[in-house]
Amino acid sequence: MFRRQKPLASERKRELFLQGATQPLLKNEMRNFHSLSRLVLSACPLPPTAAVKHAKAAHVEIEVLDAHTRKQICIVDKVTQTSTIHDVKQKFHKACPKWCPSQIGLQLECGGPFLRDSVTVHSVAGSSILTLYFTDLGQQVPWITVFLAEYTGPLLIYLLFYLRIPYIYDVKESARSSRHPVVHLACACHCVHYIRYLLETLFVHKVSAGHTPLKNLMKSCAFYWGFTAWMAYYINHPRYTPPSFGNRQVLVSAVGFLICEAGNHFINVMLSHPSHTGNNACFPRPNYNPFTWILFLVSCPNYTYELGAWISFTIMTQTLPVGIFTLLMSIQMSLWAQKKHRIYLRKFNSYMHRKSAMIPLIL
Repeated sequence: MFRRQKPLASERKRELFLQGATQPLLKNEMRNFHSLSRLVLSACPLPPTAAVKHAKAAHVEIEVLDAHTRKQICIVDKVTQTSTIHDVKQKFHKACPKWCPSQIGLQLECGGPFLRDSVTVHSVAGSSILTLYFTDLGQQVPWITVFLAEYTGPLLIYLLFYLRIPYIYDVKESARSSRHPVVHLACACHCVHYIRYLLETLFVHKVSAGHTPLKNLMKSCAFYWGFTAWMAYYINHPRYTPPSFGNRQVLVSAVGFLICEAGNHFINVMLSHPSHTGNNACFPRPNYNPFTWILFLVSCPNYTYELGAWISFTIMTQTLPVGIFTLLMSIQMSLWAQKKHRIYLRKFNSYMHRKSAMIPLIL
């Protein structure tokens, strides 16, 4: 058996000295590597990681409650911050198919205003959970349908009375009486008025893509169609009497009617220009067209021309139903004009010096 020889004392000291010397060298090398890494990172910063991007595009969970009972209807999940209320309504419709997107009204709080479709989720969501209140808006119809129904009905109804169909007037009385020229002129003016409305609705005006309740369509049609039937019945009646001042009254009022119709058309064409629509719209200014010079006096000339056309039609026909319709329309248009005038004052105060809303120097 061989015995393991013990190392000498001098050799053990040498080994201990070498181990103690290598440790500081390793520490120095680690420090140098760490400093070099920090230098490289400060010179060339790394791009943001995917986790940061994912955090910005976090999803929002939307809880939809009934505005009346406060009970939960559904939860719309996986809604991005950039989504709009229109997108939320689409997801809500998929979860609850019995409600169309146009029937869905969403509010931040009960009794508050309904959120527009263009509002983004990021602008109303304070956290990853958002609570909205739902209200059933009922059956909805597009605005374009409302306008077309309002204007097509009076056009056709007036023509039915003008033709004197047997179910409206007595056949024998209609055959005996001859029509005054103002009856034909009134029919032509009435048709021109509503045909212009229809063409401008289709080709000039930028009609909103939104919807309105069906009851609003019913009320508008009942008003316009009912008054048209009342007016047409008296103007086209076999016993209708012509105006008091004869042809002079008819011709002067007919000229005034045509001037107002032309002015209204040119104003609507000018207001439909892209520079006068949208959030960055500028105040309309008069141009070379003489019909736009009324903008020096009023801020809503389309209502001025509309009122002038109905006043001229009232003088032309000299009938009570037309006068009552003109009075009611003047009240309604004055409210619209004053509301629009206040908006103009807030946005274009420098252009509104000494301007009236609809009637120069009066209203």
